[in-house]
Amino acid sequence: MLKGRLGIETARVPHVDRHGLLWLGRGRLFVDSGTLRFATVGFADLQAGEYDIAFQGLSTIILTPGTSVTHDALRLLARHGTGLLAVGEGGVRFYASMPFGPDESKYARRQVTLWADPKARIRVAKAMYAIRLGGEQLPQCDLNALRGIEGARAKAMYRNLAQQYGIAWSGRRYDRKRPEAADLANQAINHAATAIQGAAMVATAAVGAVPQLGFIHEESGLAFCLDVADLFRDAVTLPVAFRAVKKVEASGHRLPVERCARKLAGEVLRRKKVIPQMIDRIKEVLADADDAGGDP
Repeated sequence: MLKGRLGIETARVPHVDRHGLLWLGRGRLFVDSGTLRFATVGFADLQAGEYDIAFQGLSTIILTPGTSVTHDALRLLARHGTGLLAVGEGGVRFYASMPFGPDESKYARRQVTLWADPKARIRVAKAMYAIRLGGEQLPQCDLNALRGIEGARAKAMYRNLAQQYGIAWSGRRYDRKRPEAADLANQAINHAATAIQGAAMVATAAVGAVPQLGFIHEESGLAFCLDVADLFRDAVTLPVAFRAVKKVEASGHRLPVERCARKLAGEVLRRKKVIPQMIDRIKEVLADADDAGGDP
């Protein structure tokens, strides 16, 4: 009776009132009598069984390997604006997402506004560098100068962390055409960085920001994701990489470095809740830069 007159059947819970991310793995997401359900054989965070999913109160559902989803489930999630992402184990790869986003576009609009204003763009870049440098504010200068200053600090950080983990280090080297030609430490950094980039892509999608509009990185189609991933380079990416090197060396080089780096990255992403931290950082740098005002 009066179907559609009140809009009840398509009503959505505002994203501001929703509660984060739900990770699902090794199971099947389907609809039964209008209810979203998940049947799983069990994984690290959930025992085997069948569960009702209160998707209207979720911002995003993240599917890890071994999971399938029905057409009805996709339709139901799309209708209610709940995001769906397909990722690698532990979130170390970003494979696909169903079109979705928050109820409002404020972060995308703020990002575009800041990116298009040269002075505001420098403010955002400086805010990101301050996070990477433990709160230290870099001097007022253009983007190329900021990159140079940070690059020198990064070299020292590589040396210090390599020494801390007991890793032989001869400098950061990466040949895009021959990545396997790099030494073990550089290979591990490449694999760890790719894993953390996948997590940054999830966070960017969840916020509804624009991946292409980076404030420090420019040419990549995932420039903003690379900006976000770099905020966690010293705290997550490099420790994961150097731990992977130690593990490979301890195995007599029998373990593949890529597998070790990805597995360790997935464990850290889950244990330290890195993706929620990334979401908070995105909101922080955009809000802080927007409110700062004045010249860079």
